[in-house]
Amino acid sequence: MNFKPDIKSKEELKAGQPKYETIMKYMVQLHNLVTVRPDQLINEVIDIMIEKRISGAPVLDENKKLIGIISERDCLKLIVDQAYHNLPHSDPVVSDYMTRDVKTMSPDNTVVDAATEFLNSPIRRMPVVENGVLIGQVSRIDILRAAKNINPTSWS
Repeated sequence: MNFKPDIKSKEELKAGQPKYETIMKYMVQLHNLVTVRPDQLINEVIDIMIEKRISGAPVLDENKKLIGIISERDCLKLIVDQAYHNLPHSDPVVSDYMTRDVKTMSPDNTVVDAATEFLNSPIRRMPVVENGVLIGQVSRIDILRAAKNINPTSWS
């Protein structure tokens, strides 16, 4: 008896998979996003973060290109540097403390892709970049909002 397995193409396999929404619907659009410059004083950025009740912000250069991200954790390094290491008080700027190696998402990523990334890393927010240009940001809470719209019977 000869048995020939039915081998499906990648397209056929994908067609049978549930379709998940992209992060576009849930991300904060650039025009609503708080961004900072690398030359801004850290103390000014801390004030903005407290006032706006945010835990971080993308850092954009003069051409509006994403060059880093500044988080609460990054700002806490300032306190340690000044107190623990007994560094003189100066006027540190964002570029001194920002995270330069930034994990980003594409607007084509699904909410499941984003949830997976957030589960596998300590990151709380990710800039959404299209063709190298910042278009928004998605956070853990944004993905939790998306989860409320997932149909539990079909997972789509």
